[in-house]
Amino acid sequence: MRKQRRGRANRERASAVWTVVAWIIGLIFFFPVLYIVLTGFKSESTAITLPPKLIFTPTFEQYREVISRGFTPFFRNSLIASLVSTLIVLILAVPAAYALALRPMRKWKDLLFFFISTKFLPPAGIIIPLYVIFRDLRLLNTLQGLILVYIAMNLPIAIWMLRSFFDEVPRDVLDAARVDGAGMFREMTQILLPMIGPGLVATAFLSIIFAWNEFFFAVNLVATNQAATVPLFMQKFITSEGLFWAKLCAASTMAIAPVVLLGWAAQRQLVRGLSMGAVK
Repeated sequence: MRKQRRGRANRERASAVWTVVAWIIGLIFFFPVLYIVLTGFKSESTAITLPPKLIFTPTFEQYREVISRGFTPFFRNSLIASLVSTLIVLILAVPAAYALALRPMRKWKDLLFFFISTKFLPPAGIIIPLYVIFRDLRLLNTLQGLILVYIAMNLPIAIWMLRSFFDEVPRDVLDAARVDGAGMFREMTQILLPMIGPGLVATAFLSIIFAWNEFFFAVNLVATNQAATVPLFMQKFITSEGLFWAKLCAASTMAIAPVVLLGWAAQRQLVRGLSMGAVK
């Protein structure tokens, strides 16, 4: 009995130690984000003070400055490009993943590898032909052009992820539905999609993040504010006079806030989706 109590006490002590270690590591990784948020509430003179001040009088001056310099159109462009591209990615990826997982053709592995091989290309290596194509199609400086790029960028990853989620669906469930007379459309809409709902959320969330954060294609294919996105807006605070740290941090906070709030709202589905099939 004493050995059992001692063993239980040791396990509880070890669990407490690992909890503290995990919190410390988490705070270390979170500190840069916290510092950016805090700097956004400082004045420019306070933001460049060394050593940095953690106790200061907060101000919303930088946020007012960011909004007054036209943040809203850039935010709207990022929102439209991210959501529309993600929606189209899901519309295209779901049937492709369904076919690869549940109705595979000959050499389906080669086809799956072809999809992901498109991600091997360095963006700098394709930007010149892509620029020429967009120029001839009159897609430069347009949201439609950015949406097409984001679709091509996220579609391979979405197909790979959704295929793994479809592959985890028990075949007995599908066989029972087919015996009951369920067709392909009913099988997809009433059985498969509800079962892989968390996987769809995880895929959509990652596609939104990749599209929202994308900078390289946007800066090369968009030269006007008409279709510019949030990452391009943040360049305004990097000038020949130096970096406006407080304004840059305020703009960064406003840029990451939607993604953080979306992830917080969908965290349960996101965790379930990313962990599907992890435990057998």
